[in-house]
Amino acid sequence: MARMSEQPARWTRATVYPDMWADPDDDPRNSNGGGDGPEGELATLQDFLRDYRLTLRMKCEGLDAEQLARRSVPPSTMSLLGLLRHLAEVERDWRNWISDSDPLPKLYGGRDADFDGAAPDQALVDAAYADLAREQAELDAALSKHPDLGERLGKEGIAVRELMVHRIDEYARHCGHADLLRECVDGRVGQ
Repeated sequence: MARMSEQPARWTRATVYPDMWADPDDDPRNSNGGGDGPEGELATLQDFLRDYRLTLRMKCEGLDAEQLARRSVPPSTMSLLGLLRHLAEVERDWRNWISDSDPLPKLYGGRDADFDGAAPDQALVDAAYADLAREQAELDAALSKHPDLGERLGKEGIAVRELMVHRIDEYARHCGHADLLRECVDGRVGQ
């Protein structure tokens, strides 16, 4: 790992705004063609969640297993791979929140295993991406049956709206972490 004096130089692929990750025309989060945003509260929440999910994936693209597993901000065990695994785990937890059934088991084991087990191994990277995609799809499918944001679900009676906002909050916080982690790995700036 590079020492503070050996940190990589900051860089970006963006040409229009040099402090951004991607030029606006190349940014997949700008898929509405510059038109109006989504219509309605549920569509707005889903749009924000989609954009944060895309942001996380963008922060991880182009890195190898060692770079994804690098713990760039000691003494933290956080890494980009750990974030992928953590978000897969919390997507599963959120599914447990809205279920009346017995909870699904943890994906990676006990407390902090999602971060602690994030090793520089391509099989672990591939599994993390697959786990995250599967858990996102499963929760999205379960929530699609409940379009009323005020509806309360699961044993604790969480409102769909509260869960949606919680999901956005979780991804937003971790995208901020991903900005810093990525910049420590190879100098690429965030957006």
